[in-house]
Parts: sequence; C-alpha cells; structure tokens
Amino acid sequence: MPSVHLFMTIIGFACLGVAAGYALIMVVATLAWRMQKRQSSSLPRAPITLLKPLCGAEPDLYDHLRTFCRQDYPQFQIVFGVRDPSDPACAVVKQLAAEFPSVPIELVIDPRLHGNNLKISNLINMLTYACHDIIVMADSDAFVESDYLAAVTAPLQDPDVGLVTCIYRGMPTGSLWSRLGAMYINEWYVPSVMLAWLFGHRSYVSGQTICLRRDTLQAIGGLQTVVNHLADDYRLGELVRGLGLRIVLSPYLVRGVHHEPNLGSLTRHELRWMRTIRVLQPLSFRLVFVTFSLPLAAFGIAGAAAGSSLSTAALGLFGITVASRLLLHFVHRLGDDRAATSDLWLLPVRDFLIGWVWFSTFFTSRVTWRGNEFAVDADGVMHSLY
Repeated sequence: MPSVHLFMTIIGFACLGVAAGYALIMVVATLAWRMQKRQSSSLPRAPITLLKPLCGAEPDLYDHLRTFCRQDYPQFQIVFGVRDPSDPACAVVKQLAAEFPSVPIELVIDPRLHGNNLKISNLINMLTYACHDIIVMADSDAFVESDYLAAVTAPLQDPDVGLVTCIYRGMPTGSLWSRLGAMYINEWYVPSVMLAWLFGHRSYVSGQTICLRRDTLQAIGGLQTVVNHLADDYRLGELVRGLGLRIVLSPYLVRGVHHEPNLGSLTRHELRWMRTIRVLQPLSFRLVFVTFSLPLAAFGIAGAAAGSSLSTAALGLFGITVASRLLLHFVHRLGDDRAATSDLWLLPVRDFLIGWVWFSTFFTSRVTWRGNEFAVDADGVMHSLY
C-alpha cells in the first residue's frame, strides 16, 4: 500500500527532523548561557537577610549550609526555619552558630500553617525575623561559592529589576535513582530553561534562589498570596511582573543535592514537577513530547524504516540527534569530578523514563509533597486530601 508507506515515511521524517533540530538547539542554548559573565557592581552593597527553610537532616546538610555562612559579603543575616523543635536540622543550625559567631544566625521554630504550601508557611514565619530590606530565599539542598550573595543580588541595584533567580545543577548522592534524577534536571529541565532564555523568555523563577526587595514583596501582598500554590516561585514571578518590574536570570549556577532513594521517590518527584509544568502551560504541555529527543528519534527512524528502506537523510538526522544528545550530556558535566562516561549507559533509560512520566501526568491531578497528598486545580492551587 504505497499511500500507507508514504504516510509512515512522512511521519518518520517529521519526527526525525524535530528531534534533531531540538537536540541541536538545546546544545546551542546551553553553550550560549555558559558564555555569560557574572554581573558585578561598584555601588555600596546593601545588607541582606538570607532565609533558609529546613525540614529534616538531608544528606550533607551541615556542609551545604556552611557554604552560606562563608559568604564574602560585608553584612548579612541568616534566618533558618523549622516547624518542629525535634527536627534534626535544629542541631545542625546550632553547630553552625557556634562555628560562625560573627554571622548573625537566627533559628525560628514555628509550627503555624498559613496554607497548604508548607515551605511558604515556614518562610512566612521566618520573615518576621528578617532585619534587612534585601531578601534572599534559598532551598536547603543548595550549596554555593563565597561570591554567591554578591553575584545574585547585584541586579537588584537596578530599580527596574524586581526579582533575581538562578538555575541550578543537580548533584546526585551516588545511587542509581539519584543519578537518573540529576539527569532529569541537568539534561532536560535546565536546558529547556536555557532555550527559553535564548529566545527572550524572562518569566522563569526557581525556588532554589529568589532575591527581591522587601518593598517589592509587600507590594505584591507578601508571601501569603502564594501560600496555597504548587508553583509558588512561578506565581511570585507573575506578581512581580504585574508591578511592571523585570525578572533577571542570574548567570550564577547554584548546585543542589539530588537524593532519590528508590524508583518510587524518583517518579513521585518527577510527576509533581511535570504536574507543575502542566498547570503553568496547559496547552503547550501536550507538545512537550517533542523535547524527548531520543525517544522521538527512535520513533521516527522506526516510521521511516516501516515506510521504505532507510535513506541516508533519515540516518543522518538520527545521527545528529544522537550526537547532540551526547554533547549535551558531556557539556553539563564540564568541571565534574565524576568520570565523563560513568552515566552514559543511562541516557536511553533517562529519556524513555521522562516520556513515561510525561504520559502519566495526564491521568492524575494529585501530587505528593513531603509525604502529604494534594489535589491541584487548574489554577495551580493545592487542596489537601486529608
């Protein structure tokens, strides 16, 4: 049946072309982002309050929090917050306070809930203790260099900038599932953000680092406005842009520990992240499959082969996809102390797993966060199921 063969050939080549084009431009975007220079300023540096919400003793928590105490910055305060006085993170904070007596460190223990987003509730409780008007919020699993505060707050000296954020690099703890989880961040999610940045999209906000002035936070109604939102960081960005202020994606690359003890933990996290993307971009989310280069190219080469004998063009497009995907894998590992080829065999596993997670997202409106189950409505608002 010539018509069927022709149809399969067209579909196959379309998939191969999209896969090759997207994989190649992801590499270009990643390289372009890495070529940026960090912003510096000769203006006086305003005092900063750093808010660090904590929950439990995460892997290497002490070492990671310690990097925030060693900042090369003239005046900063760190406020740590937990909900439970028996939280093991409390002992870590007390150890830090003893080691760095010159750094003003506050430990806030407050169980009050202001909504379903436990992290934002924790931050609201902590914000009362903030002494300074430049606020930096950073996740507990992040670790940084000594120039972090100076680099990420520099853009706020421009009054037209309302919020500064960062992308981050996932650092696995060593297990197979952690390595797969870090690859999700480093080789799919973050390159997608870089690609959007390359084309001028400036709405990205990551909870790994959010910097803003106190008056900006007050102007949007405070953190209470996002206390029930799943994508609280994205919603903060929307509100700041609503004030007519810009969001700046800092070239500073934060590193964050990515710990996944088992397959169930990995898929729950990725389903929550995918569900978040679906809430934020419900229409374009249906087309996210075009970003899964290897599965799309495999489908394309199968279609082209079913429609006719494989041509040089089909094999060439497939080769471009594979080569670009390999290059993306190696680029993000520049400067890594792990062997460059150690996770090479996981590439097809990772790319086909992400396709499965994306497909599964269409069949659930629930997310699991810190052991709690929530339903998420079309506006991204979480509703407790208990």
